[in-house]
Amino acid sequence: MNKKVIFQRLSIFLIGLPLVLTIVFIKSHAHIAAPCLICLICGLGACELHNMFSKKFRLLNKGLTVFLSVLIPFIGAVVIVTPTFVPSFFKPERHFLEYMTYAFIFAVLTILAVEVLTAKTFEASNSRIAGSVFIVLYTGYLLTFVSRMTIFAKNGIDVSSQAIAVFLLMVFLCDSLAWLFGVLLGKNNRGFIKASPNKSIAGFIGGFIGSIAAGLLGYFFCPALYEGTVLKIIFLSICIAFSSIVGDLAESIFKRSSGIKDSGHIIPGRGGVLDSIDSVLMSAPVYYLLVSILYKPY
Repeated sequence: MNKKVIFQRLSIFLIGLPLVLTIVFIKSHAHIAAPCLICLICGLGACELHNMFSKKFRLLNKGLTVFLSVLIPFIGAVVIVTPTFVPSFFKPERHFLEYMTYAFIFAVLTILAVEVLTAKTFEASNSRIAGSVFIVLYTGYLLTFVSRMTIFAKNGIDVSSQAIAVFLLMVFLCDSLAWLFGVLLGKNNRGFIKASPNKSIAGFIGGFIGSIAAGLLGYFFCPALYEGTVLKIIFLSICIAFSSIVGDLAESIFKRSSGIKDSGHIIPGRGGVLDSIDSVLMSAPVYYLLVSILYKPY
């Protein structure tokens, strides 16, 4: 592999990951930095996905689609951050987070209304509606499950930063070790997944090892959240590794169907924003659901 590409990927991991974790651990103002970062990522991701899909499909107006995608995490940011500045407003308990689901429903209904009221011909209506709704779901709604983690608490102890940090480590170590194992050991076991022929069995094994290693770190360094048998964290790690790999492969399908190599060019050595968060998008709801069931952080 090109040494420049290796250097760029290592730089992203050694610089980018610590930077993101620093933002996660900023406790002031109810994690205000994290929701703002999520809104920015959603906006950039929606732009990239709209550009990608528009190569083969007709979609609704790009500005409207991006706005509706960002609206969902923005509502989440308001719900989570506002009580810090206006304590009498409300307490950001779990049921208030459903406002993000309501925002998603509003976005879908808006897309339907715009198509109904503005379409002059209808042969492309299905693609405009389906494509636009998917962009809002994929880049806008799925990432809000990271926002939901910012109110995780266990036995009166705030464990939100630890929960998000362990989640990101599971995803990024899965991705990084999958790449490393694939480079070192995957030469003769590639090509069995048509969506991404360069992916190898060795790479997938490395991904599972990376995610389990991150989970075990969380288990030993954050016992306030990950209590109980170690088998629970191993099960959680395996599920996150699987969803991360599927998320990466799903975005490969989007790009292949659109006839492009990268979703964008904003991140050196990685491509676009979606190329870097595809695994996060797929894994965030899985992690949120399983942690809620297995560890009950309220």
